[in-house]
Amino acid sequence: MDSSTSGAGEALYRTMVRIRAFENAAETASQGGVSAYGQQAAGAAKVRGPLHLSTGQEAVPAGVCAHLRTSDYLTSTHRGHGHTLAKGADLTRMMCELFGKATGFNGGKGGSMHIADFSVGMLGANGVVAAGLPIAVGAAHAQKLMKKGDDITVCFFGDGAINRGPFLEALNWARVYELPVLFVCEDNRWSATTASGPMTAGDGASARAMSMDIAATQVDGNDVFAVHEAAARLVNEVRGGAGPRLLHALTYRVKGHVSVDLAAYRDPAELAAALQTDPIARTRGHLLSAGVSAATLDAIENAARDEVDTALAIADAAPWPDAGAAFTDVQTIGAGQWH
Repeated sequence: MDSSTSGAGEALYRTMVRIRAFENAAETASQGGVSAYGQQAAGAAKVRGPLHLSTGQEAVPAGVCAHLRTSDYLTSTHRGHGHTLAKGADLTRMMCELFGKATGFNGGKGGSMHIADFSVGMLGANGVVAAGLPIAVGAAHAQKLMKKGDDITVCFFGDGAINRGPFLEALNWARVYELPVLFVCEDNRWSATTASGPMTAGDGASARAMSMDIAATQVDGNDVFAVHEAAARLVNEVRGGAGPRLLHALTYRVKGHVSVDLAAYRDPAELAAALQTDPIARTRGHLLSAGVSAATLDAIENAARDEVDTALAIADAAPWPDAGAAFTDVQTIGAGQWH
């Protein structure tokens, strides 16, 4: 029985709808949270600063992270809520972090773009495009040097990252030292407000990986079962000592660059076409065809929304960080000089 007709299929669906419910709630809570795209910040916003949503990309983290252990490492991007949840991080603590509260993963200091939870191997989201790539390679090299069994590192990055230097440097280092790292390109077709295709030479992430002697697999990133199957093989190869691998997942970024971006630069027909391949709707249809009841799937969706509603209430009521916290988690070189 494959993942689409077993409990594994329902588990993948649960991960996806939890991510979608979180993103929808965060999007609403962030309206008015930043002055951008012709909008002014408002005092009522619960989430301040840029908020990058992964709506429409849920199948990629769900399918990949289903094969990871707590001891495996993961690096993410500025669009990292889905990766964090799929790796097993606590949803409520992440909401508290977005709200800037003391009970968040990083005491409210990291916010949306810098969430980290070392307890589940999540080494951090990152506000700098492509910055997670060398961090992942460093983590994988540490795993190899410290002989961490068959633990691996997974590195999520977007298609825009492949046109920046760290992509080349990270893949080269990983290949030269045969590191246990799986690179996952979430190719959502957009780099901030610019379409990636016209500014990317060649055939993209997978072609560039193969040019460096790194085996690459391209997959429909909106088909969670295809992602799950491809990731299973690649993760097993990396665990088995075969060296780095790359998964090139073709998906689509449904929302604008940040939550207040209406993406007026995008052709509405392009978005309409992309919505026809929504990964959650596709997965639901597949599971229904496989015999899973609508009531079961409805219950999974309702549970996700209830969980997020509870998290919103807890985050809203949570305490703000003490003023003294501003002087922790920083470096001093002595004589009161902080850096």
